[in-house]
Amino acid sequence: MSNNRQKAIFLDRDGVINKEVGYLHKSKDFEFIEGVFEACQYFQTIGYKLIIITNQSGIARGYYQEEDFHTLTEWMLTQFTNQGINILDVFFCPHGPESTCECRKPQPGMLLEARDKFDIDMENSWMIGDKEVDVGAANAAGVNNTILVKSGHDIDEANSKAKFILKSIKDSTQIIT
Repeated sequence: MSNNRQKAIFLDRDGVINKEVGYLHKSKDFEFIEGVFEACQYFQTIGYKLIIITNQSGIARGYYQEEDFHTLTEWMLTQFTNQGINILDVFFCPHGPESTCECRKPQPGMLLEARDKFDIDMENSWMIGDKEVDVGAANAAGVNNTILVKSGHDIDEANSKAKFILKSIKDSTQIIT
């Protein structure tokens, strides 16, 4: 029997989709990283669903409200839609670093929730992030195809468990085919 499960590309938001800005919560401060739309259009054409997985500790820290996050997310999704890109879903963790929740990366909770909600084939899916916690969460959820991009945080390349380390999401189109 053929495998009808969907394959996905899980995308971290800050540092992957948009330039890293501390506790980003306003669209005026949101700057898309060069090549993100082209990369996402390409992933769609080769059959991947796109899912955003993002830690948003600014909510727990009181820097912005959950409502601010949703407003910004709606704005961001509109920009993707305008480019012909469908983001299947956005999962976020509102908790702080000291939390014992299951959703904050490197915990795999958000990826497992996405897997169960959309019947994702984790083995044939990818995670693109900019921090080691993205790789950790992906690996814990059964996603071994991982890319870290240098467009966000500094990466300790010698100690990274990522399969690939690339300049930005634009370069991932050379790897994911």
